[in-house]
Amino acid sequence: MPPLNRKLLGACASALALAACTTVGPNFKTPEAPKGAAAAGYAMAGDPIAEAVRIAPDARIAGPWWKSFGSPELDRVMDEAFAGSPTLAEANATLERARQQAAAARGAELPQVDLNALAQRERINLQAFGFKGFPGLSLSNPTINLYSVGGTVGYDLDLFGGKRRASEAAGARAEQAARQADAAYLTLSGNVALQAMRVASLRSQIAAVQQVVADDRKLLDMIHAAQRAGSEAPSATSGGETQLGEDEALLPPLERDLAAARHQLALLVGKSPAEWAAPDFDMARFAQPGVMPVSLPSELIRRRPDITAAEAELHAATADVGVAVAAQYPDIRLSANITQSALTPEKLFNYSATGWQLLAGVAAPVFHGGTLKANRKEAEAEARAALARYQATVIRAFVQVSDVLAALATDQEEMASLMRAQTAAEANARDSQTAYRLGGGTLLQVIDAQRQLTRARQATVQAQGQQLSDVVQLYTVTAADWRTAQTAAR
Repeated sequence: MPPLNRKLLGACASALALAACTTVGPNFKTPEAPKGAAAAGYAMAGDPIAEAVRIAPDARIAGPWWKSFGSPELDRVMDEAFAGSPTLAEANATLERARQQAAAARGAELPQVDLNALAQRERINLQAFGFKGFPGLSLSNPTINLYSVGGTVGYDLDLFGGKRRASEAAGARAEQAARQADAAYLTLSGNVALQAMRVASLRSQIAAVQQVVADDRKLLDMIHAAQRAGSEAPSATSGGETQLGEDEALLPPLERDLAAARHQLALLVGKSPAEWAAPDFDMARFAQPGVMPVSLPSELIRRRPDITAAEAELHAATADVGVAVAAQYPDIRLSANITQSALTPEKLFNYSATGWQLLAGVAAPVFHGGTLKANRKEAEAEARAALARYQATVIRAFVQVSDVLAALATDQEEMASLMRAQTAAEANARDSQTAYRLGGGTLLQVIDAQRQLTRARQATVQAQGQQLSDVVQLYTVTAADWRTAQTAAR
């Protein structure tokens, strides 16, 4: 082998070895968890304790968490939402786009091979080359056909790892998109369950008010009977009718809110209200989950999709710093091409028709007006911003869990108090009506007792709905896994 060729091969081998081991820029490290992640719980000193919640290191609610409510209607709506939600379709398409971008970035690290073929007809201008003929002899410009086929191979040695860092960043963004898709599924399942609880709560409130209206009508019947017996003046009817009108006026706002909640469910399912009807969810048919396990903060930061998405974003931003740093260093690109050219197709693949070329080019930045340095500093600043966003996401997650746990604790206390109040109001209403029928009570006492009962029933139903909604919130903020075992494996 000629010495020049040996030197060229040696230089190429050295360049390849250098490219294989040199990657500039910072290497990504999983950020340290905030101090709160080392705690054994989420509550602030003085917070109420939810008795139905157990903090456990191994807590994991796997699979469709909403099945714990034991509602076939909720299961069906959830399946329809997963199948038809435009939000999920967008999240899945975004994930696919990010994955293809990552595949394209990985492909850019490999040699690039292209084929080309050309067929052309050309008239050659001989005079342009100085051929003018001889005295008595004129030259005519010939017309020829030219056929060529060949290929080109190019390879960027990526001496300082700019392409590898770009591929790393694209892979991290694909991971971020995957975790954002998980967050979209979790958010959708939580919103569907919340709207289902709202529908059930509003239907129960409407039923409670309808019962109150029915009691008001019974009271009017009692007043009319008392008037016929002569124990009440004709004006006494106005008090009962006023109470009936006030209670009937409670129904339209509730019915309006119920219609809006049902329409919102249709939106979540991906259907218009005219083509889909929400089930008649019933509060009594929702099972109240028992003791609910909640993972430790240190486990939550590895499971909650918005946190893992923020971590992937930080990874991509860190890799982008390497891309910007590599742009400040020299680069070597190797290329080779071979071309078969002939005037006739049958001679296209003869050895005499072969032409080839080997190239090795070096490009080094010298002066770019400070652009490359500014790009690097911009990437470093974005990495710091991504770290701050990650930390804020973790803290926000802890706060959300703390809020829900405190809400569940107060829900239990509120429900116990309201149930006692409702029992007392029902007894008071019965006693006042009995006393009025027997002539030992006044109409005002009956109306006051009825108003207290109306408020007690409404408050109890609202508290029941809020308690179920807070349970749903607990599942979502603690990143309960919406997936089945099959989808998780995929």
